[in-house]
Amino acid sequence: MLAKTKTDGEALVYPYPEPPSSGSVLEVAPGILWARIPLPFRLDHINVYLIEDGAGWAVLDTGIGNDATRALWEAMAQGPLAGRAFTRLIVTHAHPDHIGLAGWLCERFGLALLTSQTSYLSCLNVSLSPGALDAKPYRDFYLRHGLDAAATQRVATQGHAYLRMVSGLPPTFERIVAGDTIEIGGRSFEVLTGNGHAPEQVMLYCAADNVFLAADQVLAKITPNISVWAVEPAGDPLGLYLRSLGEIRARLPADALVLPGHQLPFYGLNARTAELIAHHEKRCALIAAACRAAPRSAAELVPVLFTRQLDPHQMSFAFSETLAHVNYMLRRGELTWAKGSDAVERVVAA
Repeated sequence: MLAKTKTDGEALVYPYPEPPSSGSVLEVAPGILWARIPLPFRLDHINVYLIEDGAGWAVLDTGIGNDATRALWEAMAQGPLAGRAFTRLIVTHAHPDHIGLAGWLCERFGLALLTSQTSYLSCLNVSLSPGALDAKPYRDFYLRHGLDAAATQRVATQGHAYLRMVSGLPPTFERIVAGDTIEIGGRSFEVLTGNGHAPEQVMLYCAADNVFLAADQVLAKITPNISVWAVEPAGDPLGLYLRSLGEIRARLPADALVLPGHQLPFYGLNARTAELIAHHEKRCALIAAACRAAPRSAAELVPVLFTRQLDPHQMSFAFSETLAHVNYMLRRGELTWAKGSDAVERVVAA
């Protein structure tokens, strides 16, 4: 029996307060297993799920494309999952911790890949041209927004190394789109998609069991990274993310069991989405206060939002997330561009 659910205003409820150990699985809903794959980052794991699919298991997400992750999948296939084949692979979005081993898993176990078109093409673009983000137009993006040459060099090389942690993709895929229904093991899962954290990120909702496989759109204790990247410098991912949270609140029951891409499963969907919205409002307020004092570049605003020391990997995300708030506030008219004597773009409070 799962722990009791909750309503808005209460603390989140964690029906499974301890995650499965590495190489093991834990049933978190009827016919849905939870496993954890280690990651070599500050966020040191990803949750993957296995959904009972007839005589086998449909796999949701993969981990990054490295030898340790391959070995862990082999161990699970021969250990707690032995005797039941994998049937297909569903990938929620194009970030390497979710799609990184897709090519290998599909080849090794003879699986079809199901994902959104944007996820497939985004990953394919990086896989085919892994050095693209080191190019001059993208370096100029960082310089233009105030990173110095040394920091730009670190971000453009070490900071982007994460994007290359993929094993490639199978040559074909099956596209899934918001509004689709996927039948898995006799149950119906509605496909939802959200933006902001990743374009056209796939989420699944099973109304019969009131289970929401939320990917990285709603996490229990951390906020998903919302970033502007050099390929779309004027993008508004934060606006898209907040819109997506509103759509989730309107569409799904407040008492759904949330199975996220990181951290613990939880009850309290509406309360958590409200917390995430408030979090970004507070960060916008910090930026507005800093920009009332003086014009600021995105790089100069990074320590306003991120006070700890950042390595190149973390700096690439921190810079891009800061710029996401700046772009969002520009679109809302809360900031405006400031004229300066150098080539760095800065904003002031409107």
